[in-house]
Amino acid sequence: MVHDTINGKPVHGTVPQLLAAHRAGRIDRREFLAMATALGLKASAALGLLGLARPGAAHAEPAEATGGTLRIAMAVMPITDPRLFDWSQMANVVRGTLEPLVRFTADFTFIPWLAESWEVNDAATEYVLRLRRGAVWSNGEPFTAEDVVHNFTRWAEAHVPGNSMATRIAALTEATGTETYVAEVRRRDGSVVQEERSRETFGLRPGTVEALDDHTVKVVLPASDISFIPNLCDYPALIVHRGFDAAGADVTKAPVGTGPWTLEGVEPGVRASLVRRPGGWWGDSIPGVGPVRLDRIEYLDLGTDPEAAAAAFEDDEIDTSYETPPGFIDILDGLGLKKSEALTANTVTVRMNVTKPPYDVLEVRRAVQLAIDNAVVLDLGYQGLGTVAENHHVGPMHPEYAALPPLTRDPDAARTLLEASGHAGFEFEIISLDDDLVRETCDVMAAQMRDAGFRVKRTVLPGNTYWANWREYPFSATEWNMRPLGVQVYALAYRTGVPWNETGFSNPEFDRLLDKALAIYDPDVRRETMRTLQSIVQSSGIIIQPYWRKTFRHMTHRVHGLVMHPAFEMQLERVWVEG
Repeated sequence: MVHDTINGKPVHGTVPQLLAAHRAGRIDRREFLAMATALGLKASAALGLLGLARPGAAHAEPAEATGGTLRIAMAVMPITDPRLFDWSQMANVVRGTLEPLVRFTADFTFIPWLAESWEVNDAATEYVLRLRRGAVWSNGEPFTAEDVVHNFTRWAEAHVPGNSMATRIAALTEATGTETYVAEVRRRDGSVVQEERSRETFGLRPGTVEALDDHTVKVVLPASDISFIPNLCDYPALIVHRGFDAAGADVTKAPVGTGPWTLEGVEPGVRASLVRRPGGWWGDSIPGVGPVRLDRIEYLDLGTDPEAAAAAFEDDEIDTSYETPPGFIDILDGLGLKKSEALTANTVTVRMNVTKPPYDVLEVRRAVQLAIDNAVVLDLGYQGLGTVAENHHVGPMHPEYAALPPLTRDPDAARTLLEASGHAGFEFEIISLDDDLVRETCDVMAAQMRDAGFRVKRTVLPGNTYWANWREYPFSATEWNMRPLGVQVYALAYRTGVPWNETGFSNPEFDRLLDKALAIYDPDVRRETMRTLQSIVQSSGIIIQPYWRKTFRHMTHRVHGLVMHPAFEMQLERVWVEG
């Protein structure tokens, strides 16, 4: 089976165990594909073991036209440094210019991208990345191991506010000293002053990331981490040029990339555009990767009202959209548009920040949970287009998921618990973005809480206001993209002190068990540790996570090769538009 691996080496010893687990019904198709390809099995081989078609065969179409413009309705946000990205839309704008080392596909497989192949040892402590020969930056310089080492170095700077990549490679980071910086501090009277403060600095642990030659990088982890390859696919992991920081660390001002398009301009709240890169792209000559067809890509910000997108389709102003909300599926179907859908681990968490009273009181948080029936929220808030979740952010689509006892709404117990906490008269304020998904989800929750005797206020904010402060609200709703592994979700969102920990949750036992789970390849073995982790999150009362949702995208019949990606990625290299 040497020819079945991306590196020409024998199949990793864990793959047969995963296949046996799938055949025994312990992990599903998507879980097998994700884990097996992360270990270096070719996507075609992984699908073949399951008796399925090769990647993309279900939606493959002949590329009959070259050129043209693809117009996409999507929020256009301010963007600078990819490691600071905290919304998928940010990465989509620059994804045609900046590329990842590894790509997660719509087939739920991991495939080589700027990393042509990789090797993993049995302990998941050593990874060898073999880089794409022939990849060239848009400034004419070759893409080399120096670029990759530079990216790992900057990812390890955990002291940089908003750098979530430090969470993904936490084992490679260490404290390096302290530095002074100027912080903006808001006073009680609302005024903002600048104060000089000091903070601990972090960097790459010596000896962990090494360039063996111009096209080979070796990564040595001090502890096992099965999520290393999946984390290289996440949207803040786009690779920047080694001179990115010297040029100002802003992709809009220094758009040097390896991708097939060049970033032409970004106007937040209005539009962003990319044009085909002159001189060709490394993937043009690789079957199944290129050649690129589109001359131009335009992202058009139509706001959060889906009626604007429907009108734009009718007026032939857009070709596709980022996502179709459930309430507009029938409307866009009625316009004769094509539809693509995916059943995913995308979700909405309505979270309470434990650093902000009264959500620092466990009884308050548990009372809120007891007032909510997640199945009702799915039915009324998302039209039943998904599956019920369990308030712990890991689901049946994750290979290590452990089933917990079902949740039951109990408004009487909720009232009793709230009264016992001393906060019976408190007015809860649920804050959400003004779009159909989170607005309607939160409206249903608020109605259930009121029905249980709670005082509840709803606040709905426009996109730019909400996105700028999404981590700061005491009680608010956040959309979360899918991650292939449950341990990825927990490392990103619930480990103590990480940038995306919007709940403020901190539990040393949880952190210890998470480290343990990250070292276990076998999902059956990992599941027992995950059961405890899930129980800790659920019983902490920090989130109401009502459902896992299907996602939908519409497009005109002129668009070919575009599908709904489970993580909302716009992978456009093989997309083409009829004239």
